[in-house]
Amino acid sequence: MIKRRCKQLLIAALLCSPAMKLQAQEKKRIGNETAAQKEQRMAWWTHDRFGMFIHWGLYALPARHEWVKHNEQLTNEQYQQYFDLFNPNQFDPKSWAKQAKAAGMKYAVLTTKHHEGFCLFDSRYTDYKATNTAAKRDLVKEFVDAFRAEGIKVGFYYSLIDWHHPDFTVDGVHPQRPGNGVNADSAYAAMNKGRDMNKYRQYMRNQITELLTKYGKIDILWLDFSYPGKNGKDKNDWDAVNLLKMIRKLQPNIIVDNRLNLDEYEDGADFLTPEQVRVDELAQYRGKTWETCQTFSGSWGYYRDENSWKSTHQLLELLIGSVSRGGNLILNVGPTARGVFDYRAQNALGNIGDWMKANSESIYGCTYAPESFKTPENTMLTYNPTTKRLYVHLLEYNGHLTLPGYNNKIKYAQFLHDNSELKYTTSGEDIVISLPEKKPNVEVPVVELVL
Repeated sequence: MIKRRCKQLLIAALLCSPAMKLQAQEKKRIGNETAAQKEQRMAWWTHDRFGMFIHWGLYALPARHEWVKHNEQLTNEQYQQYFDLFNPNQFDPKSWAKQAKAAGMKYAVLTTKHHEGFCLFDSRYTDYKATNTAAKRDLVKEFVDAFRAEGIKVGFYYSLIDWHHPDFTVDGVHPQRPGNGVNADSAYAAMNKGRDMNKYRQYMRNQITELLTKYGKIDILWLDFSYPGKNGKDKNDWDAVNLLKMIRKLQPNIIVDNRLNLDEYEDGADFLTPEQVRVDELAQYRGKTWETCQTFSGSWGYYRDENSWKSTHQLLELLIGSVSRGGNLILNVGPTARGVFDYRAQNALGNIGDWMKANSESIYGCTYAPESFKTPENTMLTYNPTTKRLYVHLLEYNGHLTLPGYNNKIKYAQFLHDNSELKYTTSGEDIVISLPEKKPNVEVPVVELVL
């Protein structure tokens, strides 16, 4: 992942440009899957709504952002100390999986390789991997086995970028990018002399093939990311069309994100990926297939001294807000260099889990409410089209709840966490629900309406 503002601009340029919208009806196709077939392939994902992202790599040792190599412009030689010292002697993926399940997460995506180039899996194409560290283990295999055992779907993140590989050309986000005040064109040419992106592309294809053939059925592939333009990289640098064809051939049912820069193809991606955006910004994706990726704090990798951690209420607003706008939430954990979840992440997961135990019916299988239902002030609505239940999430609590224009639309109301009845009266076209004076011991109480 990248610093929020920079990444937002890149994603916005890729996904939301007027040109792309105008061309929506003219898009080409890579495969021959029908809309109905795609809907069926993705049915579990759109139902489950909530997943765990795990960003873990050598950057957990410096513990100051997963882009530390870029931010501090470290060379491979300077970064080597983290490889030499990597020893996650408390790594227990079974514990990770149990915490994810307890939090109500239905799928998990692990960074098999991030931009730094270090592989958590035992790849035959590099020595820069976990099995050559003190870990001496294929950490991806253990992740897969542990999460599958808990019934959690498994996904792999794989960075298209590789700041360690000798043939990956230096570009505008590379740690060894030219400094200001130099002739950039000549500097890039000098730095890239002898580097061969053809060799890197083959390396990338080989590793993705390993990931999609060595670990059984893989549910999600999260590729990250393209940044078109001068001194950037786009679909041509990845040979993205042929790469996606290969992925689909190896894993026909896999779900793939949208960061291959294949926007001109109708089937160039399965879902959009708004990153670290506010809940109110998600409204623009209504009616599309999307997943917002978010962090507990401001960093994806473990960042010891980063203190902008979100409250439980803020995290629940992200989850509810995503579903209320018809999308998914994948929430990130950055394990420490010893291989455990930071205590703050453990606390956050536990608090989310407490809420989900009582209120998950308002998340799983749900989406935005029909347009005929207005959203009351200081609430969010989710709706289950199968059960015909409407859920009103009370972001603020007082002694009553007014449902504007709901008269003759509901036949029963109750709190979801305990199924206790809530009495209501009518006032013209509105319904007024009497709430207990004392707020229930639930971070965000949910009123379930039987329509």
